[in-house]
Amino acid sequence: MGTKPILIIAGIFILSLWTARMHGQGQTPQDIVDTETGSPVFNEMVEEAISIVKPALVRIHAVSVFDRQGREIKRESSGSGVIIDRDGHIVTNHHVAGRAIRLRCTLFSKEEIEADVVGTDPLSDICVIKLRNQEKRNFPFAQFGNSDLLSVGEYVLAMGSPLALSQSVTMGIVSNTEMVLPDVFRRFKLTLEGEDVGSIVRWIGHDAPIYPGNSGGPLVNLNGEVVGINEISFGIAGAIPASLAKNVVRQLIDNGKVTRSWIGIEVQPLLESYDGEVGALVSGVIDGSPAADAGFLSGDILVHFAGKNVTVRFNEELPIFNQLLMNCEIGGRVKAVVLRHGRRTELTVIPKEREYIWPRPIEIKRWGITARDISLMAAKELKRDNQDGVLVTSVRPGGPCGKAEPAMIRNDVITEVNGKRMHGVGDLVRLTEEFSTGNEELASILVAFERKNSRYITVVKLDTATLEDQGRELQKAWLGIETQVLTRDISDILRIDQYSGVRVTQVFENSVARKAGISVGDIIIAVDGEQIEASTASDIGVLPVMLRKYDSGSKVILTILRDRKEVQLPVELGSSPATKDEMKKYTDEHFEFTARDIAFEDRVDQRWDLEQKGVLVENVSEGSWAALANLEVGDLILSVDGRDVVDVDEFVRIMERVADEERKHVVFLVLRGIHNLFIELVPSWTTDY
Repeated sequence: MGTKPILIIAGIFILSLWTARMHGQGQTPQDIVDTETGSPVFNEMVEEAISIVKPALVRIHAVSVFDRQGREIKRESSGSGVIIDRDGHIVTNHHVAGRAIRLRCTLFSKEEIEADVVGTDPLSDICVIKLRNQEKRNFPFAQFGNSDLLSVGEYVLAMGSPLALSQSVTMGIVSNTEMVLPDVFRRFKLTLEGEDVGSIVRWIGHDAPIYPGNSGGPLVNLNGEVVGINEISFGIAGAIPASLAKNVVRQLIDNGKVTRSWIGIEVQPLLESYDGEVGALVSGVIDGSPAADAGFLSGDILVHFAGKNVTVRFNEELPIFNQLLMNCEIGGRVKAVVLRHGRRTELTVIPKEREYIWPRPIEIKRWGITARDISLMAAKELKRDNQDGVLVTSVRPGGPCGKAEPAMIRNDVITEVNGKRMHGVGDLVRLTEEFSTGNEELASILVAFERKNSRYITVVKLDTATLEDQGRELQKAWLGIETQVLTRDISDILRIDQYSGVRVTQVFENSVARKAGISVGDIIIAVDGEQIEASTASDIGVLPVMLRKYDSGSKVILTILRDRKEVQLPVELGSSPATKDEMKKYTDEHFEFTARDIAFEDRVDQRWDLEQKGVLVENVSEGSWAALANLEVGDLILSVDGRDVVDVDEFVRIMERVADEERKHVVFLVLRGIHNLFIELVPSWTTDY
């Protein structure tokens, strides 16, 4: 490329700069452009902006902890930050310093100073740390600018310490002021501590090169103001807008945390098939939430909330709407208007304070686990009625909990220790301290824990027990229970060491065991007088083998140990329910997915009652219409275009009508975990040969 084209590009570059920077200052393009040397004024502006912010830049070296295999794993990492006041408060990313136990900052002057975490917010990925300042010195600092005034094409500087190198500056332009992760990235959401950062952050997209280590560094305009905090890079970089970061930073400095409101609705953009132009589609309402109490329903179109009109037609509008939801007065009365079946309905909701989804886990070394408290949303996800208990997040192989019989695993919930109810991690820590006082080793401890729908007991101690896998076999005759072996450790501590057998951990609804009066905690020791020889974890299959010689409908006498007393209980054996593989299935050739009827095992695993209807998605072909619409394996299809789905037979009739009519939009209402979600399939009915 010759000199003349380069000068033309330079002229355009400087003219755009003049429009953004010099408007109202009496400057003209002729004042800026020098056709011989390029743009001295522009260079001066860049140098001035750098000189304002660079003294406030810091390189952050962090030692952070993560839980894995029952231990806190320590990792070193580096990132960037910027000092934002003379006291030495530094803004960076949560993923840089939020889990740090040690922080060391290198200033622009090359001086190294230790720092401490003031507060952190995984939802916005913002963290505030503070330089240790025993001398009460004043630090150089940068100031926030107004990110709302940024426009596409405006020049910005990305400042920080890429790859842990000393402070550097790169330059680019604002590419997008409303950047969100596109639907093609929906499986790769930016999630920190269980929080979806993109639910409230709409990034400033820019093309100033950033690299690992730039995270937490400032995005700076040519006035020398911090307009964003750099966070991500997918070829194009993304910065958290200063308009959001400023509010988070102020709360972290003032209170050590960010307080947000929560009402418990989940929304998505309006569907293409919806006739209206305003509102947001309420896809789900969390059971027991303020929104549920207020009368919100899945399928409502929310058009007015907290004094503001609501419109969410695009993903780019969701973060701003979620910010509105989270900025309400906690405990106040918030007015809302929804469209329900075309009619306006006024609702009043009283927001609660929002909890973080994943409280910080801690390591409990004497148990060989890491564990955390159970947040409200975690309790909902685990399908628990309350937040009591200690959630096990990882188990050390060969540790006390890992060697117990039965062993504990990730996502088990400890509910009782030696008969004492555990309301949270604090209770377990305090009780462990009591046990440990003056003892080199802990005595054997009886622990009750829950795994999905089953309630187990085990004995935890430091130096004994072996762990063996428990197998299950398909049974002809069926009681309708789940059990654990009465191990020697358990029988000893329960003072029933003269017995062997199995303990009932779960009794299924409408099973023969439930009708016969068998309860969780009963210990079955004999069938028709034949003793159950089971005393180690590997003996879990003994009772099924004993029942195998009976036909369904046979009557047997079970000897039950209840409250240390033997009880003779007559039971008529039932038939084991059909397996998943035996369920009726349907494969839709056009949308390319397979669904089947609900099996008994599904109802047990998901805690669905016998009235739950629908068909369960078993397979979704990659690249299919169903996959493009984000239908997932495990989704329970509840309705199609408003018609309830009872079972596969009804589903086939509905889908045949859909194909006959070649509908442009097909809307599934699905249940995914505890969440309702509307999925819109937009097919092409053209036949390909």
